[in-house]
Amino acid sequence: MTEPQPTSHESRHKERARPSEQTLPHALEEQGRPHADTPAAPEPGGPSRRAALGARADRSGGVSAAVPGQPERAGRDAAAAAAVPSVGAGGEIGPTATEPGEGAAAVARREGDRLRFVGAATRRIARGIDLDEIVLGLCRATVPTFSDAILVHLRDPLPVGDERPATPFVLRLRRTDRLRLVDEALSESAEAEGLTVLGGPGPDLTPASELCEVRTGGELNEVLRGVRPVFAESPAARAALAELLGPDRTVPGGRRAILAPLRGRRRVIGAAVFVRGPERPAFEANDLLVAAQLATHTALGIDKAVLYGREAYIADELQRTMLPDSLPQPTGVRLASRYLPAAETARVGGDWYDAIPLPGSRVALVVGDVMGHSMTSAAIMGQLRTTAQTLAGLDLPPAEVLHHLDEQAQRLGTDRMATCLYAVYDPVAHRITIANAGHPPPVLLHLGGRAEVLRVPPGAPIGVGGVDFEAVELDAPAGATLLLYTDGLVESRLRDVWTGIEQLRERLAATAQLTGPDHSPPLEALCDDVLDMLGPGDRDDDIALLAARFDGIAPSDVAYWFLDPEETAPGRARRLARRALERWGLEELTDSVELLVSEVVTNAVRYAERPVTLRLLKTDVLRCEVGDDSPQLPRQRRARETDEGGRGLFLVNRLARRWGATRLSGGKVVWFELPTRG
Repeated sequence: MTEPQPTSHESRHKERARPSEQTLPHALEEQGRPHADTPAAPEPGGPSRRAALGARADRSGGVSAAVPGQPERAGRDAAAAAAVPSVGAGGEIGPTATEPGEGAAAVARREGDRLRFVGAATRRIARGIDLDEIVLGLCRATVPTFSDAILVHLRDPLPVGDERPATPFVLRLRRTDRLRLVDEALSESAEAEGLTVLGGPGPDLTPASELCEVRTGGELNEVLRGVRPVFAESPAARAALAELLGPDRTVPGGRRAILAPLRGRRRVIGAAVFVRGPERPAFEANDLLVAAQLATHTALGIDKAVLYGREAYIADELQRTMLPDSLPQPTGVRLASRYLPAAETARVGGDWYDAIPLPGSRVALVVGDVMGHSMTSAAIMGQLRTTAQTLAGLDLPPAEVLHHLDEQAQRLGTDRMATCLYAVYDPVAHRITIANAGHPPPVLLHLGGRAEVLRVPPGAPIGVGGVDFEAVELDAPAGATLLLYTDGLVESRLRDVWTGIEQLRERLAATAQLTGPDHSPPLEALCDDVLDMLGPGDRDDDIALLAARFDGIAPSDVAYWFLDPEETAPGRARRLARRALERWGLEELTDSVELLVSEVVTNAVRYAERPVTLRLLKTDVLRCEVGDDSPQLPRQRRARETDEGGRGLFLVNRLARRWGATRLSGGKVVWFELPTRG
């Protein structure tokens, strides 16, 4: 029997519904695959609805594409739609049925197109690193090549690794993409021809709520537990979609929608819904295999992204806790610092810096670099930084500190290598003592604008063992700025370390010229300007930067005496302190200072065998320091009513703004501070 010929209206309708032969090659080209040698083939699952409308379309997610129609493929539409595999009662996918007029070559070509699409789509999904990139890759790979719309729901919150998921089981809409016409004239023409436009006046696929609680024993829960993708043709699948999207949302039934569970390594973590519009051929049974492949790769990628996100969070927290939250504000010096990781994907490194207040208003400046960019490097860095702080608290010379750090690195392992520079600044003497262990030399910017690279002994890196470290003492004039840094600032693939050091010196000198010879550049702005010298190819390593502005303490603001350990020492200390306060115009502090000095000196004389030192320093506060040769630190205790002593430190604690005691290599120093009112 001869089939009736289509009318002119039907002919135009069929002409518009012809698929694009270039749809799949264009999609492969978008995935980064050249298609010059790729044979023209239909997209998996049927003709493109963009070709049916012959219009330029874009996704709601902001992606636009254009696929020209190819009328020469109209003869294969019927055969392509008829090549549907048989599905058994148990859901097994059987062999593909073919039209009598369709040859084996056409079937093989269609299956090859499907395999090439799966390969290109999975490669695009695999390129994502974080969660959003993976979900976006799935959406961009499938719309419009495989489906007209997609909705991706993920578990909220997503379980990490082997941890038990939170209850109840809640799915949150993560992303939705669909085709949307941008040419209103073409949209009206399509409606005049009786075509439904997805995203226009068609089914509303937007879920009623972003959150969906999966009920135990419900249809959605059963479909997700089944793991395999299903068509929306069964009552269970339709009920599952209604539970996921809301009962008032209409979804194309039959084989125009696929619900694919997203199962990770251990559990279901979400679901994806693929939808085709009515103007496009329905999904085939083999498209369930395509959806399963896409869902599996997406779920495994999400699992890895969640683990990576947790590792990145741990790395950020580890790096943050290993570095000082804030720098101290010691007397006579101002500090500023910067830290930059090598890259966003390598947040953890072995670079560190530190500023440690020392007795006598001194401050230790430390910068170091553990080799490597891993959690192990950060852990080794934390141990070395803690060791350096402990050694600094003992007031050891810089060379001795590096010697003990070297021993500690050898105890941690044979391959634990690091460079370190340790400097001690004395604001009273206006001197700085520096010891180096294989670290780049510091740069000193003078007040007049001259920048010089300090000549310090290079030394061997920490962890080598069997080497001596040498310290050098240099002038630290008031107004000068010392810059300590790690090699990431001056060394990269594009330049060697000494070229970078010279560029740093020139940059500092140029910055100082902007503020004039009588003013030093602001520290924070100076640090930012130094980092601006880095180019696009100069970020191969972590960067730690520590800047110290030497203000110093004027000799006229310092008073220093030696007191013999005798019974008359407290009385002499009171008289000397009174005279110093009168000279500085701080007579209102006389009573408090005399009382506290008397108590602290009395305690020092009781245990000292050599002369006791008394020093007063006037800055923004009045600081008093009493040193003796006894290593035992005083401890505050509550005296009983019958005790004759034990109340001295109680008075110090009540009257002083701050006080403390520090053990030295040859004894200890007890100090206290009082606010000045003049």
